[in-house]
Amino acid sequence: MASCVHTVLARALCVAVLLHTALIPSRAEADKSPYWIVPGGGIGWLPNEYPVKSSRPVIGGKIGARMSEHWAAEAHVGYLKSPARIAGTPSLSFLHVEGNVTLFTAGDRGFTPYLSGGVGQNYVHSEGAGSSLHRFALTGAAGFRRKVGEKAALRIEARDLRYKVLVPNTTREEYRHHPEVFVGVSFGIGGPPRDRDKDGVPDDEDRCPDTPQGARVDAVGCAIDSDGDGVFDGIDKCPNTPPGAIVDANGCEHDGDFDKVPDGVDRCPDTPRGAIVDAYGCPHDSDQDGIYDGIDQCPSTPKGCLVNDNGCPKDSDQDGVCDGLDECPDTPPNVKVDRLGCPIVVSDKETQLLETGMIRLQNVNFDTGRAAITPESESVLDEVGNILARWPDLRIEIGGHTDSKGGAAKNASLSRERAQAVLNYLTNRFPELNPGQFTAAGYGSSQPIASNATELGRAKNRRVEFKVLNKEALRREKTQERLLPNE
Repeated sequence: MASCVHTVLARALCVAVLLHTALIPSRAEADKSPYWIVPGGGIGWLPNEYPVKSSRPVIGGKIGARMSEHWAAEAHVGYLKSPARIAGTPSLSFLHVEGNVTLFTAGDRGFTPYLSGGVGQNYVHSEGAGSSLHRFALTGAAGFRRKVGEKAALRIEARDLRYKVLVPNTTREEYRHHPEVFVGVSFGIGGPPRDRDKDGVPDDEDRCPDTPQGARVDAVGCAIDSDGDGVFDGIDKCPNTPPGAIVDANGCEHDGDFDKVPDGVDRCPDTPRGAIVDAYGCPHDSDQDGIYDGIDQCPSTPKGCLVNDNGCPKDSDQDGVCDGLDECPDTPPNVKVDRLGCPIVVSDKETQLLETGMIRLQNVNFDTGRAAITPESESVLDEVGNILARWPDLRIEIGGHTDSKGGAAKNASLSRERAQAVLNYLTNRFPELNPGQFTAAGYGSSQPIASNATELGRAKNRRVEFKVLNKEALRREKTQERLLPNE
């Protein structure tokens, strides 16, 4: 019988070794208590050399202390009593006590195989004879632990004690095997309190007992979400998401149009790629040509110009005035145009400017005794403004002149105010004119060009003159009316 049991024990040891090899990389889920006690019992098979019944019930137990995650020190005690096989012979009682080192392999779902080995003493007492002896014993075991509660586990193991016995009818002692099967319930003592969600807050204090693994929690075990995006700190790979942003499972914001403003915050979620956007994800269009900044290759297009897909102005007749502003869109090639895109016709006034260095206007009227320009005079000044805009290098003096009626001082002051009013009108009406190129002067009645004795003469003396101060920059052209070639 002992030989048969020994074979079973050897096989159990092999199975335990294989389980250890296969499962050691896995994560253990065993009780983490630093100490434990294991009351239990089983069956033991005594060596055949003893004249008693071989297989007998065993009572005993273990106490253990953890040394590391997988290693522990354990003490085991077992007691059995066996009656004699032959009437009249004494019964024997066996007490064995040993210390073991146990290797708990890493298991899964609360199942933990283990191996154990150590040394101890075996005490044998012959009750009829009143004698006892003790023997040094080597022990080995293989078994498993199965969790049945937070700090409770079932322990089942196959054990073998090896110690010397007296060979019958000789004086020689030899080592024999003493196999046992032990079953007990392990009760953990001490250790950390239960924390099912492994957030570092014991279940008894945890107000949020189902926190996802990896999430950071507060003092009561509830997950922290600093940026309020629904993904907890510790799991959130983008912990500074703007409020309102739509995020993925990692807490990182979506940006469907790739404008660096996350969806949920982006008020313009379909912005073309490359466009410059504001804080709300809406594109800029500084020149209001319908092509967004960042895509617009001509970002300073004049307002009203028609543009191509790159935001650059179209100019169908290539006259330098863009379509949309060009009032003469079919200008022939090589023809110089005005600011509205229409061919320039050299007028008498421009001929006068080119030949004499001065334009004299006698039909610019003002309110009596004031410097307010009358509406019917605006068209005359507009004509002069268009001419001066074509000659940006000229320095011009605008001189005001009156007739001899009234005092000289008053006429000088009034003529200066009227000259300044003409200058203000032109620079406001024609923003391309550089005010620094112009001066205003009042001459009153000091420079008459006709007699002040007649009404006709006085009318001629009431005039505005545009005089070129840098005649060396003046370009002379032919005086007949014609189209001016485009240079």
